[in-house]
Amino acid sequence: MSVIVSDRRTLVVGLGKTGLSCVRYLSEQGRDVAVADSRTAPPGLDQLKVGWPDIPVHLGTFDAELFVGFNELVVSPGISIAEPAIAAAARQGARIRGDIDLFAEAADAPIVAITGSNGKTTVTTLVGEMAKAAGRNVAVGGNIGTPALDLLGQGADLYVLELSSFQLETTEELNALAATVLNLSDDHMDRYPNKMAYFQAKQRIFRGCKNAIVNLDDALSTPMARDNLRFLCFGFHRVNPETFSTRDDDQGTWITFGFDNLLLASELKLMGHHNISNVMAALALGHAAGLPMDVMLRVAREFPGLPHRCEFVRRLNDVDFINDSKGT
Repeated sequence: MSVIVSDRRTLVVGLGKTGLSCVRYLSEQGRDVAVADSRTAPPGLDQLKVGWPDIPVHLGTFDAELFVGFNELVVSPGISIAEPAIAAAARQGARIRGDIDLFAEAADAPIVAITGSNGKTTVTTLVGEMAKAAGRNVAVGGNIGTPALDLLGQGADLYVLELSSFQLETTEELNALAATVLNLSDDHMDRYPNKMAYFQAKQRIFRGCKNAIVNLDDALSTPMARDNLRFLCFGFHRVNPETFSTRDDDQGTWITFGFDNLLLASELKLMGHHNISNVMAALALGHAAGLPMDVMLRVAREFPGLPHRCEFVRRLNDVDFINDSKGT
């Protein structure tokens, strides 16, 4: 274990997948970096030693005053910013940031951002597939797959990010082209003192946003600050202009935009009422990003969903077997 000494440099707190992406990015920017992790053998330690052997590292318990004196702490999403050592540094004037804040500062293409208690991985993946089918050089990541900072420098003309409340806590202004809070339920109550604190973290996704995608079936998805925002909405049986919705007729349930029928829900490979909502959200996000409607509808029809999320397995003796083990 190396001893970290503050000399007004940046401290990366947490040495997992996200922490390593922060070290890589900051080092490429020529920043003077130190690293701390409360674990004695964090998963990124071996890679750090190989790639950046000269970076000082603290491993083990965080003393309350350990981080005081650093100008900037870049905190991994798995670590609470209420951690006493982090809070003490903040009181001394340190800037507390995360990987998404660094990403937003450097992003050279529009950002589509998705958060919510449920459905965000499905919607993020679906929007990414729509963009790819439309010929966009899209980069998808964030809370799934590739850390956001590792998406930079690949020539992307559109970023599609899944974001957690933990990532948003340390994001000052995302400046997304389109952003949504899909829904909100009591989640991560081991991290937040109450649902309001969780709600406030999710709301940060709308900071600097141009197009807010709002779930009309969940009032908590609506931005608190509405200045200079264009609203696109989605929700069941709420046919209105600028709204992706549903209407029923003798053919079944239609997904609509404005007063136009787009596709029947029965055409989707995705299963479940909640996935109709996910498709409406993806269409709204893609529309805000300028993706062609015909391409989006084709992808929506063909999209099989993600493993272990209402995944059709087989039909046997007129009984459908569904793998929804992700929800258990």
